[in-house]
Amino acid sequence: ISKTLNPTTLLIHNDSALHSHHAAMRDTVSQETHFRLTITSEAFKSKMQPARHRMVYALLKDELEMQGGIHALQLKTRTLEEEERLQEKESMEGAEKV
Repeated sequence: ISKTLNPTTLLIHNDSALHSHHAAMRDTVSQETHFRLTITSEAFKSKMQPARHRMVYALLKDELEMQGGIHALQLKTRTLEEEERLQEKESMEGAEKV
């Protein structure tokens, strides 16, 4: 992901422990199966969310197909401009609460 998308933000959250009790996870060889990713990259510019997600899925193809590999993947994909707008909105909302 880092090499291909050159992200300005790459946050990886391993949520596997929250799902270890699920029946589907009992016989898996890996205990790291559920992840949330936030990726900010200019490679996403002018692409809709489905296309962005397909880009990430293609990069993680082997991990997604591997027995005991990634079982669930939640993605937040945005451009730098989208991230800046989001941060501006959040800071304005925070200022309104004060």
